[in-house]
Amino acid sequence: MTTIGRRTLAFVALALVSGVLASGPAQAWQARAKPAAVAATPSSKLDTVEILTSRGRVKFTVELAVTRAEQERGLMFRKALAPDRGMLFPYNPPQRAAFWMKNTLIPLDILYIAPDGRVLSIARNAVPHDETPLPSGGLVRGVLEIPGGRAAQLGILPGDRVLNKIFPKG
Repeated sequence: MTTIGRRTLAFVALALVSGVLASGPAQAWQARAKPAAVAATPSSKLDTVEILTSRGRVKFTVELAVTRAEQERGLMFRKALAPDRGMLFPYNPPQRAAFWMKNTLIPLDILYIAPDGRVLSIARNAVPHDETPLPSGGLVRGVLEIPGGRAAQLGILPGDRVLNKIFPKG
């Protein structure tokens, strides 16, 4: 390697190391100092979920938690959730699920949805910050989180049909 090549390589290496050192601690500090600001950012992937209850049809605009990171974060650090909003966690293949409320600031109703698109079970008014696992009670194709108390207000019950593209028609 020529002297110019070694100098160029050394310069590039120095620039990379300097950039990593300069940005690394700042990013780490920001992540520790402001987790709510980072984690509370709504997903840009929105969809609609409708639930057919004995009282009629109810509709939610939902954020999709598709990636592992989105599913791990869920609705953590959110200070509010509108009554007609929620988050949908699709699972393919269907699996057993258990959610908890670690770092979740607001109560939630957690609807576990069976592979056939029917509500399997509901964890009602899950308590903020509670780390007790809330199990699905069987295989689920999706989980829908909505504001705490909304399932009771709207008459949502196990067995109700959930309409969304991830569930079969029927």
